[in-house]
Amino acid sequence: MRFGLNFKPKKRLLTRMFLTSLSIIALVGFGLAWLVNLLHAQNNYNEETAQLIAEIPKVAAELKEHDLIPETSEWLDENNTPERYVIASCDQNFKQVWTSSLAVDKGLFDTCERFDEIRNDSPPYYLNLADNKGYFIYLLSVEIAKNQYNLLVMKDAEKLEKEMDKFSRRTYFRLGLVLALALVLLISAGYWGMRPLVRMRNELDSVNSGKSTGLSQDYPVELEGVTQALNQLLVQSSAQQQRYQNAMNDLAHSLKTRLAAVHAITDDATLDKQATSEKIMEQVSQMDQLVKYQLKRAMLGRKGLKQEQTQVAPLVNQLSQMLFKVYREKQVEFTANIPIEHVFPGDKGDLMELCGNLMENAFKLCISQVRVSASYNDAGEFELIVEDDGQGVEESIRKKIIERGVRADTQKAGQGIGLAVCNEIVISYNGKLSIETSELEGAKFRITIPI
Repeated sequence: MRFGLNFKPKKRLLTRMFLTSLSIIALVGFGLAWLVNLLHAQNNYNEETAQLIAEIPKVAAELKEHDLIPETSEWLDENNTPERYVIASCDQNFKQVWTSSLAVDKGLFDTCERFDEIRNDSPPYYLNLADNKGYFIYLLSVEIAKNQYNLLVMKDAEKLEKEMDKFSRRTYFRLGLVLALALVLLISAGYWGMRPLVRMRNELDSVNSGKSTGLSQDYPVELEGVTQALNQLLVQSSAQQQRYQNAMNDLAHSLKTRLAAVHAITDDATLDKQATSEKIMEQVSQMDQLVKYQLKRAMLGRKGLKQEQTQVAPLVNQLSQMLFKVYREKQVEFTANIPIEHVFPGDKGDLMELCGNLMENAFKLCISQVRVSASYNDAGEFELIVEDDGQGVEESIRKKIIERGVRADTQKAGQGIGLAVCNEIVISYNGKLSIETSELEGAKFRITIPI
């Protein structure tokens, strides 16, 4: 049996940020350190060159000793010190024309030619010469006693290299301290910067567990767009869930009446088998339309359904025939005052929900009369009125009964969502549902919708 470990580290945004930031800081830091060392070397070179220029009289004294310049001034005698230099004199083409005694002792006879190969580089100039030692070369283009000289002064590089190595070590040590401090600051900044994200995760866990409904608002500016989008998504998700729940409740409420109509049709002894089948198929067709309507409403919401116009009279007549079957024992006197040309400014499913719920309530609660009318009022609005001769609705509860779950009549079976559905539909069309007292002495439901 073989066992294998498949360890895959989790991807961490904080680790990526640390590595990226530290890499950038290290790259810039080492670049600056290299530049500092280079500038230090160039500065040393320039200082040494300036010092050598200051010592030109001493150099000239050595040239005089070898009879390379005439005695034209007393300053040569004053600077005739025993100090000696490793020097090579070059002509304009950097051919070596003279070598100092110290340079001769070291066998440095090709210094000018070798310097000519690197003289176009940036100082400091460094060469390994014939004695296999390293030298820093200082070029002095000077005029002595009206004679032009290209002098190469050579300094043993060992001492200077030690000093420069010491300087470099100090520079890189300081860079290490800076990088360590930068790492500490990066870790602190990273965890400080990630705290809002940790907080967001905790709040999302709280939302997921049902302890809260959204994210708080006091996030940094950079996260405001994310939190607003998440809150909007949560609101939409909650609204979608509520819409699905309402749609299912409304579907159950609507199907209840159709199922009752089917039950009444099957019990109607006056219908033959063919008529019974036709009536049942008509109710099944309405059920199919209701299912499609409620599913569409659940997906799009009410506003997504306002797309067409629907004739009112045929639909009211169809619903009344169904309700006659359901409430046939009441012998309801039904009156419809609806011109055939009048249309509802919206979806057929919405009109079926409105008329179905209001007419069913009217048939259920009336004594013997139900009246439905549709018209266009003087304000240019579509107006639908459903009234009955029942007990009516007390004025104190007229606003409450259009809320889900609130019922005016608790003596009869029902879920208390029919009027709430009607009110939601009417509001989606920017309309108004009002409850009044009918001339029939019962309830009068008035719907007005802008055209």
